[in-house]
Amino acid sequence: MIKGLGRFLEEKISTLNFVDGILPGEIKVGNSTGEQLIVKFKYNTLSGAKLIARSGSSIQEVFVVTRFPEKLQERLGELDTK
Repeated sequence: MIKGLGRFLEEKISTLNFVDGILPGEIKVGNSTGEQLIVKFKYNTLSGAKLIARSGSSIQEVFVVTRFPEKLQERLGELDTK
């Protein structure tokens, strides 16, 4: 997992009562710089939602299993990950 993502998912996402599972996905190298972790809601999936996490020049997909992706999107908007 990219830097800071494991802790973020453990503390901020896995504790939500409407989240049934988290599946970290592929890691890619991007063009961005900086060390701050940024996690954004990308889109709904059949089993929940896809998130994109960025830290430094790394980008990682994260799939969240939930029946309430709109609640997840709302929660991410409340968190300081922009």
